[in-house]
Amino acid sequence: QEQLHPAFALLEAKLSDISEKGHIQLQVANRLWPQVGYPFLEEFLALTKEYYGVLITPVDYGKPKAARETINAWVEEKTQGKIRELIPSGVLDRLTRLVLTNAIYFKGNWAHQFDKTLTENAPFLVTPTETVEVPMMAQKSEFRYTENDTLQILELPYMGNDLSLIVLLPRKVDGLRELEGKLTVEMLRECTSGLWRREVLVFLPRFRLGCGYKLRKTLNAMGMTDAFDESKANFSGMDGKVHWLYIFNVFHNAFIDVNEEGAEAAAATAAVMKVMSMPPPPATFRADHPFIFLIRENNTGSLLFLGRVVNPMQETA
Repeated sequence: QEQLHPAFALLEAKLSDISEKGHIQLQVANRLWPQVGYPFLEEFLALTKEYYGVLITPVDYGKPKAARETINAWVEEKTQGKIRELIPSGVLDRLTRLVLTNAIYFKGNWAHQFDKTLTENAPFLVTPTETVEVPMMAQKSEFRYTENDTLQILELPYMGNDLSLIVLLPRKVDGLRELEGKLTVEMLRECTSGLWRREVLVFLPRFRLGCGYKLRKTLNAMGMTDAFDESKANFSGMDGKVHWLYIFNVFHNAFIDVNEEGAEAAAATAAVMKVMSMPPPPATFRADHPFIFLIRENNTGSLLFLGRVVNPMQETA
């Protein structure tokens, strides 16, 4: 915790600096929604404000419908209308004591935009035997790129070069599951450390994704079990009481739209350069089958968004 809290505060400050430059729209907002009159510890409230920039808005969960509408309206505003129903109906009730919300909105233009006149319908292999027609964007320019026997990795920077979209494309059409099984922070760091600038012929489908998840089962499977068990949960650092508060569920919604202009989303490396007598021919990066994408803050390496595209014509991940 001694490292986590200051690190998060540093990231918040970095994202705020990026937004103030004006190249992109980036807004991160956190809010606590405690029950009116519930005695949360002042130390807890002060810590969340200092390190996470959290504002506090008490609501009355004795009126769950009104409380839900208030929270969802705030999320909708902070995500520019892209996420409208973060808290589902029937979740809040008179026993609810606290809701924590985090909203992030991002909209940025590419440093090298795609020419819309070059976008053409092209086949996208959802599986080795299933194909859909998608609007495929195209351009040839210098990008940071690397490849190996199983994977191609391309970095598309946004204006200002503070943020990038990184695409991980398996060589095999059906290689997404295998790639996901290997995906770790260390693996990403190792792969992206090998990126170097070269001319690349890029084919990338337009895609637009929106999805919502209940994360309780996922977090349980990752080992986070006690927090959801009312007989074992210990959040005494919040209200001074043991086995009183517990987490009912965690809801996560995300939205991303990638097109010729850039992307809209509701989330130390080294390169060895050698002199060549002649530049290599352009690499071809053709994202015509399922791939993983992420939006990264380049100074800290923090991932703001992470997702996968299986079928660009479907708006759910």
